[in-house]
Amino acid sequence: MDVNDEDSGARRGAGAFEPSKPPEQPRPPEHSRPSEKPRLPEPPLLPRQPGASEQSRPGERPYAPERAASSGAHVLPGPGAPGGPDEADASDEASDGGGALAAPRVGVAALSPRYQVGAAVALAVVAVAACVHLLMVFLSLAPANTVTKQHGKAVEDWVYPEFEQNWKLFAPNPLQQNIGVQVRAELRTNDGGVRTTGWTDLSAQDGAAIKGNPVPSHTQQNELRRAWDFFVATHTGDNRPVALRGALSEQYLRRIVVMRLYRDTPAAEGGVIQRVQVRSATTNVQPPEWSRERVSDKPVYRQLPWWSVTADEAAGGVR
Repeated sequence: MDVNDEDSGARRGAGAFEPSKPPEQPRPPEHSRPSEKPRLPEPPLLPRQPGASEQSRPGERPYAPERAASSGAHVLPGPGAPGGPDEADASDEASDGGGALAAPRVGVAALSPRYQVGAAVALAVVAVAACVHLLMVFLSLAPANTVTKQHGKAVEDWVYPEFEQNWKLFAPNPLQQNIGVQVRAELRTNDGGVRTTGWTDLSAQDGAAIKGNPVPSHTQQNELRRAWDFFVATHTGDNRPVALRGALSEQYLRRIVVMRLYRDTPAAEGGVIQRVQVRSATTNVQPPEWSRERVSDKPVYRQLPWWSVTADEAAGGVR
């Protein structure tokens, strides 16, 4: 009996099964160390099904693509591997625009189609309004033409008074003077006497209200100034009206100063305004320090005659 047959107890004969010889071990490379043992090829591993757990089958090794590649077997890409099912699904989702790899939408593109349409309509309305406003301002400043002759009233209604423009800043000789409108009143006191107040600088009050105010009112900026310009344009240097609008400009300016005295000035307290007198104080704007130009810094006054206040104005009807 052969020593190798002790375990099985079988007798070897002529027709006995001879076990095949084990495969010849590969020779280690020449540069390997003498003590280093060569690695034996491992059997190829099948890819794990998606969703299977690590302990789904006893004795199953975890997926190792490097070992399968070293053995020369054809290995299918597993989940999470480059080109595998997970990556293909992710690329499909990204191409559909709903995957995590898709770039996030910002701005109007992030809105729903209904809100995108609303934003586009709002933008179009703002653009049209801006173009119309620029056209109206241009027509108000342009010389007389066919459009202004036919639609001049519509242009004026659009521009005046909020969007009024003028060329004083861009004239060859820009305005270099400060003009202040001042007023004083003659009061009938409660005891029957008559008292004359001092001069009140209404332009200085408007300037103080505008200074530091990011959104000053239109009346603070233009009401008194336009009233004075209206009066000067319709009167001569000796304060005589030159057109039919002269009387209208006097009434307009008078009602404004009476209203301001009753509303903003304590000088009218304790009496009723009988007459008012208006004057302007014109002061030259001083040139910069580096300029050799010298101008007078003394104010020049233009004093108007006394105007009687009508009954409704004297009773405070224009407050």
